Amino acid sequence: MFFGWLKRYMPRSLYGRAALILILPVVLLQLVVSVVFVQRHFEGVTRQMSQSTSRELALVIASVESGHDGAAHPAEQLQITVRRLDDGALPTRDTRRWYDFSGLIIRDEMRRLLPGFAGIALPDDRRVQVYVQSNAGPLELGFDRHRVSARNPHQLFANMLFFGILLTVIAFIYMRNQLRPIKRLARAAEAFGRGRHVPYRPTGAVEVRAAGHAFLDMRARLERQIEQRTLMLSGVSHDLRTPLTRLRLGLSLLDEDERAPLEHDVDEMQRLLDAFLSFVRDASEGETEPVDPVDLVRRIVEDCQRAGDPVTLVHATGEGSVGLRSLAVRRAVENLIANAVRYGNRAEVSVELTDKSLRIRIEDDGPGIPPESRDMATRPFTRLDTARNQNRGSGVGLGLSIATDVARAHGGMLRLGESERLGGLRADIVIAR
Repeated sequence: MFFGWLKRYMPRSLYGRAALILILPVVLLQLVVSVVFVQRHFEGVTRQMSQSTSRELALVIASVESGHDGAAHPAEQLQITVRRLDDGALPTRDTRRWYDFSGLIIRDEMRRLLPGFAGIALPDDRRVQVYVQSNAGPLELGFDRHRVSARNPHQLFANMLFFGILLTVIAFIYMRNQLRPIKRLARAAEAFGRGRHVPYRPTGAVEVRAAGHAFLDMRARLERQIEQRTLMLSGVSHDLRTPLTRLRLGLSLLDEDERAPLEHDVDEMQRLLDAFLSFVRDASEGETEPVDPVDLVRRIVEDCQRAGDPVTLVHATGEGSVGLRSLAVRRAVENLIANAVRYGNRAEVSVELTDKSLRIRIEDDGPGIPPESRDMATRPFTRLDTARNQNRGSGVGLGLSIATDVARAHGGMLRLGESERLGGLRADIVIAR
């Protein structure tokens, strides 16, 4: 946990972290090699060459002081120019470019080894001018810069930079190819979590292929379980419709007083079967398509108002479309509205569409649900008799469960809370875009 504070500065994606793992060591290696080379090679070479040149300058100065002249003068042999200066013409300070770091070593070595050293001028990479105070007067000694500095020192850095970038690009391309199967697997898993079926074929390294095959096996098992559940409940509902029809025909022959309560029971059984079928098909019904959620919720509220439900659309913001199963979302919102008006006197609906999420909120003024019971309330066939007013109507405990399944099928969630406006239950369907 010593480096825990670094987590918030690190990339969150696998691609970014892999790139950091790849690039950071290369950059650090380049810096270390550069620093070590500059300190131990360039400095050492420059110091040795400056020492040799200082000895040659000392020899030239000694020849000038002794009055030696002619073609055999050491300055001619060593290709060093000598110019006498007037008294007081020596420079008062050294001259060099601010980024010429090897010039510092040259100056220090000249000052240390050259008698009478007065200053040095390093105007460019071609010439060096050394000023000395000799017995023969002030002298200016000029020679080629390459005699005290290594030739083309930038070649090493240019080669390191070029090949470092080249190898980094090659490694980056290879890394991208290795991460591409993982990204495809992540997209397929995310789409399946949102209720969409994206074609996927395992590729890449052995471990990625193993994870891909495991995902395909899991997706196939889940699809088989959903299909089996749907077929089972559909079959049960279909098989029960025939005896229910016979019961209706038999009850029609009874007297009115005896027939009414029995027909009520048959209607209740029919409603239960319809609720079971709705629970099975809601989350996976229809194909995902671009839908304007604001317009969809507005039409749902208008339909509920025509049916006599006391519901109002109080807030709708945002523009754009979201990939939704419109039939499933409609049934989930209708179930939440039905619960709201069943256990309360009125319901209010709001829609908020942002760049990142869609939120559909239904609020009522009923008794609400205690916080400790909200998780249980979203389970199938669960009715909280102590939390909701059962005198206003009865259900099979599938309204919140259907809304939860629809939200999860779209990669979202159903959140329950307390309404600040009305004081009852607040149900939010939140779906990421």
